[in-house]
Amino acid sequence: MNELVERVSALVAAGQPLGESDSAALAGTHDILTLGMLSDQARRRMHGADTTFVRVAEMSVPLADHGTCEIPPAAREVKIVGPVESFDTVLPHVRRIVAAAAGRPVSAFSLEELAAESDASGRALEVLLNALADAGVSHVAEAALDRLTNAEASLEQMRKAGLGLARLTVQHTASTADRLAHILRARSLQQSLGWIESFAPLGRSLMPGSPSTGYDDVRQVALARLLIDNIPSIQVDWSRYGPKLAQVALTVGADDVDGVSPVDEMADGRRRSPLEEIRRNILAAGLVPVERDGARQRVVR
Repeated sequence: MNELVERVSALVAAGQPLGESDSAALAGTHDILTLGMLSDQARRRMHGADTTFVRVAEMSVPLADHGTCEIPPAAREVKIVGPVESFDTVLPHVRRIVAAAAGRPVSAFSLEELAAESDASGRALEVLLNALADAGVSHVAEAALDRLTNAEASLEQMRKAGLGLARLTVQHTASTADRLAHILRARSLQQSLGWIESFAPLGRSLMPGSPSTGYDDVRQVALARLLIDNIPSIQVDWSRYGPKLAQVALTVGADDVDGVSPVDEMADGRRRSPLEEIRRNILAAGLVPVERDGARQRVVR
């Protein structure tokens, strides 16, 4: 094991990709401390101590027929969620949200939802994506690599429509084999496409009968950073996994925190606000908090 650690550490320091044998050996180890040490080395080589976070306001469509469309001023990404069925009916609501965002990046729906709507309606995926871009949407909110039938083609269509991808995700991680396969699939997608900016390696939903453990999640983040040398950011979702797991993930390879609440009016005072809490947790991990927006631009206050 010591020989493996020395070899991998030297490759990471030089910015060289790991070979198949070393990747397999790391994927097979249960030594989470060693994985964490190596993955932290990899993330610090790529990002130093800087750790980005984004404050996201989720807006559900369809909106209420009356009243204003209010978006918290602190939001740096506006994320539209809701059913994509009856796309033409939803589109005016998307335009209302884009207008209310007042120039802030707006992401909408998931690529797999849009692909399913394309299949159901008989309208080309390209048409739906172009309509979102014309409405002022800047990014597709997410794309789950385990739910797309032809991920490369769908992602390229999205790119041709002028839309970015806010986050590459995984919907389910049912087994250890699935977890490794998803990491390798993300790396392969980036080799084909070359423009993916962030990968969130933890499942967005749990499989019944196969609950994820904290150990599994931390190990997955560490492996993702070590085995994926071609996607800049490894991301963890604050709202979905909570501050404790997010903080640990930052010490084992994650460099970006998604889904921080943009609402600061806390009953317990300013020190308990989401902004202060995320900053405090990043600092406690020995890192430097850097706020960004949905287009990955740093926020200057």
